[in-house]
Amino acid sequence: MTTPMAPAPVRAQKWIARAGYLRWIDALVAWLALTVVAAAAMPEPSLTSALVLAAVVLAVGVMLQPVRVRWRPVSGYVGIAVSRGLRPGDRAWYVRADRADVVVVTARRRLRVSITAPHPGGSESLSVRRTRVFLVPVDGAGGGGQPLRAPGPRSS
Repeated sequence: MTTPMAPAPVRAQKWIARAGYLRWIDALVAWLALTVVAAAAMPEPSLTSALVLAAVVLAVGVMLQPVRVRWRPVSGYVGIAVSRGLRPGDRAWYVRADRADVVVVTARRRLRVSITAPHPGGSESLSVRRTRVFLVPVDGAGGGGQPLRAPGPRSS
């Protein structure tokens, strides 16, 4: 019988919840921005008509995946700020909507970070934009975590 997987620690669970809230804030910012644009584009704007028009355009934007994936003004900024201290060799939580996985940062260049699973022999890496994902340092101090080392001989 295999051992059950341990749940993600409290820090990772908090970031899973925060990610959902930040995505809702992104949607609210989009709705407010579209309301301003709709009010400016209408010949005789009224608040109600601008709000309804903005809601309709927002609903269409939510259905279009390229628009939904790229519009992240708040969560993108938070993603960059949280992962700012990560360097190659650091461990981080790769936070998704329903879970968080421990990964190792293998490379970093501007807004892109390459990550890989920390298991031995793992050679595949994934290149992600820090504006689209949450990479939270495992140690909680903004990076600088202990780099993973190859297992060496044990002394008794």
